[in-house]
Amino acid sequence: MIPIQPGPELPLYRLYLLRASYLLIGLAQGSRTWPAILHHAGPWDFWQGVGMSFFGALTLLCLLGVRHPVRMLPLLVFELTWKLIWVLAAWLPPYLGHTLDPDIADSFLGIALGVVIVPLILPWGYLWKVLVSTSGDRWR
Repeated sequence: MIPIQPGPELPLYRLYLLRASYLLIGLAQGSRTWPAILHHAGPWDFWQGVGMSFFGALTLLCLLGVRHPVRMLPLLVFELTWKLIWVLAAWLPPYLGHTLDPDIADSFLGIALGVVIVPLILPWGYLWKVLVSTSGDRWR
């Protein structure tokens, strides 16, 4: 096993902010997702199954992020990315066309808040140094 190369240190306040973010996502989304997973009555259609599986995995991994906030940073980048894609692809076109579905309209606030809040929480300088400006993992 190859040891993980340490990156620059993050300040303690940033670690606690990341932990709080993981905990909030894990508990808030998990409180809606896990009862639906554990107590669903009938079969799900394909996309409902995909969505529930996605959110179930997300909430469990976020709880792991409370313990390992730096190692789980790609999870918050993923959280920002899927929410941004959803706002741009699922919400914006019907909004501009004045054809918003009630489910999409009801989901907008919670998802859009993530698009606003997660970028404020992410340590962009750290992510740049660790993921962009350093050399990648070897191919062979």
